[in-house]
Amino acid sequence: MKDRIMQAFVDEVKDKGIKFTMDDLAGRLGISKRTLYENFSSKVEILEAIIELTITEFDEKTEAIVEDSSLSLLEKIKAAIMVVPKYDEFYDLQILEQMKKYYPKQWERMNHSLSEWEALKNLLEQGIEEGLLKEQNVELLMRLVIDATNLTLDRRFIWENRITVEEAMNGIVNVLLFGMVERNAEP
Repeated sequence: MKDRIMQAFVDEVKDKGIKFTMDDLAGRLGISKRTLYENFSSKVEILEAIIELTITEFDEKTEAIVEDSSLSLLEKIKAAIMVVPKYDEFYDLQILEQMKKYYPKQWERMNHSLSEWEALKNLLEQGIEEGLLKEQNVELLMRLVIDATNLTLDRRFIWENRITVEEAMNGIVNVLLFGMVERNAEP
């Protein structure tokens, strides 16, 4: 039931923005407010559960990639950058702006997690150390990766260009790791 409520919360936010009521949510689910409150005491609690689940799932997926001995280091870097968490459609620039305004504590938790990516940083450092990646300032690389992948939060851009989040992520990773210039192109 909690998963159903969290998905309905995400759907409600996508349809109406962050300022909907628990009545709206109960109506979407076809349940009583009492049933809703038996599972979550407030909208904030649902929002926090979604954020926590997203962060935990993101970390678990990334850790599984890092631990996968069948992947090369470059494959691990690419896969780690491309991790897309559950409820990814919830992480849209407009929704995040509303969250910042109405739920600043929860927004700060999300914002912090979007800018913290220790596993990827370690992979990049390993890539530089092993000579697979050019010697670079790792903090700059991290900022480039984070800012580039956060472009996928602009769902209007994704929709207008008729690409999926996965296609956008794949393009971003390919440009960041392999550049824009064809290998045989002359300078």
